[in-house]
Amino acid sequence: MSRRAATLTLTSVLVLVFALVGSFMPVPYVALMPGPTSNTLGQNDKGQPLVKIDGREVYPVSGNLNFTTVTYRGGPGARIDLFTALRGWIDDDVAIVPEETIFPKKETQEQVDAENTRQMRDSQQNAEAAALTQLKVPISTQVLVDAVQKGKPADGKIKPADEIIAVDGAKVTSVAQVSELMAKRKIGDPVTITFKRGGAEQKITLTTVAVRPPGGAERAVVGIELSDQYKFPFKVDISVGDIGGPSAGLMFSLAIVDKLTPGSLTGGKFIAGTGTITPEGKVGPIGGIQQKMIAARQAGATVFLTPKDNCADAVDARPDGLRLVRADTLDGAIKSLESLNAGKNDLPACPAG
Repeated sequence: MSRRAATLTLTSVLVLVFALVGSFMPVPYVALMPGPTSNTLGQNDKGQPLVKIDGREVYPVSGNLNFTTVTYRGGPGARIDLFTALRGWIDDDVAIVPEETIFPKKETQEQVDAENTRQMRDSQQNAEAAALTQLKVPISTQVLVDAVQKGKPADGKIKPADEIIAVDGAKVTSVAQVSELMAKRKIGDPVTITFKRGGAEQKITLTTVAVRPPGGAERAVVGIELSDQYKFPFKVDISVGDIGGPSAGLMFSLAIVDKLTPGSLTGGKFIAGTGTITPEGKVGPIGGIQQKMIAARQAGATVFLTPKDNCADAVDARPDGLRLVRADTLDGAIKSLESLNAGKNDLPACPAG
């Protein structure tokens, strides 16, 4: 055998061995890819309106206001192999990120999924609050029990989903008010909690115990975890299936505003976008902007609403044919869409990176 043939043979064997090893070698990385994109003005997989409003007049809508998602491969117990990671590093549509970016250390995949579900729930509530605030529709808040800590005074006496309405007779409508009242209680003090369960009002007196948060001072608690829940004057249902995370908030808000106001925000155009939303209408940054823009363009979008803190990365990765419009607030996003409909071009843009 000639030296050239021997070299080629050895190289082929080494490549084969590397391929075999690579296909079985798990690595602590996650592959992020463009995910499904759904029209918030359209229907979900079950043929029902993705955003459904009952108890209020709604108006016809047209065009698309699509939210975008990212899918992933990998994670604890299902790590990608070395070859998959290498292919992802050279694929412009895929981002390979360290595993802890998606799955924080000491958190299981089930815990991450549960947190994503909670974030989606909160995102939908914030989107409703932002939309109604934008439209100057009065809303109020209530305090709901999220969880009860085992072994603490409230364990077995107060339940998740109970509505806290008073602390020692003082009415409360926000978690901040409850925290302010509890901060005045000393360890061992009795506290009377008034709450509603199934529409019926109940009272219970509990004795506070001490907790010391990491790095914090000792304080008196009864062992309940609370969250603010908005009370809306009519019903808004947002049905997206098992999609999680907070990044569709802006697009949910726009869909609600569009359905509750005459005319069309899109003017029949295919608009997509992303961004978290606060109840006050402030748009926040998200992850996976590159994959979300690719998904939007592949679906047919020509305009992409982009949180300002994602602009630098978005400009560098913008697909051809997709116009980036910076979205700082819900109000600003609405004005941009109205300007688009009017044929104006002086829209807030993402600056070059």
